[in-house]
Amino acid sequence: MSCIVDVAIIGAGAAGLFCAGVAGQRGLKVLLIDHAPKVAEKIRISGGGRCNFTNREVGPAQFLSDNPHFCRSALAGYTPQDFIALVNRHGIAWHEKHKGQLFCDHKADDLIRMLLAECDAGGVARWQPCGVHAVRCITSDQGERFELDTDRGLVRAHQLVIATGGLSIPKIGATDFGQRLAQQLGHRIVPLRPALVPLTFSADTWAPFAALAGLSLEVDIQTEALEAGKRPRPYAMHFLEDLLFTHRGLSGPAVLQISSYWREGQPIVLDLAPQRELAALLKQAKSGSRKQLSSEWALALGPSAPQRLAQTWLEQQAQHAPGLRPVAPLAEHKDKDLDALGQSANAWAIVPSGTEGYAKAEVTAGGVDTRDLSSQTLGSKLVPGLHFIGEVVDVTGWLGGYNFQWAWASAMACARALQPLPQAT
Repeated sequence: MSCIVDVAIIGAGAAGLFCAGVAGQRGLKVLLIDHAPKVAEKIRISGGGRCNFTNREVGPAQFLSDNPHFCRSALAGYTPQDFIALVNRHGIAWHEKHKGQLFCDHKADDLIRMLLAECDAGGVARWQPCGVHAVRCITSDQGERFELDTDRGLVRAHQLVIATGGLSIPKIGATDFGQRLAQQLGHRIVPLRPALVPLTFSADTWAPFAALAGLSLEVDIQTEALEAGKRPRPYAMHFLEDLLFTHRGLSGPAVLQISSYWREGQPIVLDLAPQRELAALLKQAKSGSRKQLSSEWALALGPSAPQRLAQTWLEQQAQHAPGLRPVAPLAEHKDKDLDALGQSANAWAIVPSGTEGYAKAEVTAGGVDTRDLSSQTLGSKLVPGLHFIGEVVDVTGWLGGYNFQWAWASAMACARALQPLPQAT
């Protein structure tokens, strides 16, 4: 015997849960399947356990894709305000942090309970843990178009939704199941890579800075990214965010943001004192100053720059520039040496050796090529009744709640398009 449903959804993360709840409440018979014992683990651990569930300022500009306009329709069809209304309806307390980021006041579990309640309201059946071992496209007199071999038996479905995410955070069960399935069924795949991930450097490059681990400050960071569809024409991407030094390299919001655009072999450029032209400040202070270069350098970097960074930076520059003497008076230094010192911190160009990989990546960039999908329904152009939503698709948001909003928006676009099994005549 087989289980026959209108819709089978593989993946009980943010997108899969939301899509299931909406489709169920539209009257469809929905089966939600996931190989993990718990639902929505990425929601549970995100945002320090409080889940940055959306951002007030969502638009296509905050998303990466080989087709940057693909996400426009879904995002317009289901906005942050729409999701906020749902959260409010469930009585979940939330607050706004800087740059439009919205978090739960208590725990991300509140959000998971909300999504499960929406599924219950729609009569959604959930099989967990339950592995899916094979997916076949079939033709049935009853209208089923897919057949799934699962741990709990055979499933037949009129429509199939893939919401399995990507490779990020394998310890919670992340896999590339959805991308492999898409490829097996003839879809193109934009190569996968870790995104929103710390950057690492070779041991030799990082040796002078490893002792600064734990130190943070606001920086302007940029890299040259390749413009989709116009390769290899470069354009600069930059962010003004906090930077965190680690034992192996750099992290913090600034680096997580730029990592999505960075490619192997490219430099990143950091301004350690945004809005402060350090060379000019040093030369202005030179007249009449009796202070040591080290003291004036710390003042020039500004109050937000930690003293350890100022000291380490000056010592490193002095090793390669004999004209810089940290304990000598500023007034004894040549303008050309002060220019070089100031410019080194206003435009620190350094080439990462790699990233911390999927274990530390918040999301997976790349995925199912949007050229093979409808932007209105997230449905496949190649396989009728097959849909891909959320992170499995080649749409990746910035840090700050954008990826969750893509999950909600893509799930809603898909759920609205799903149809029941045709009635037998």
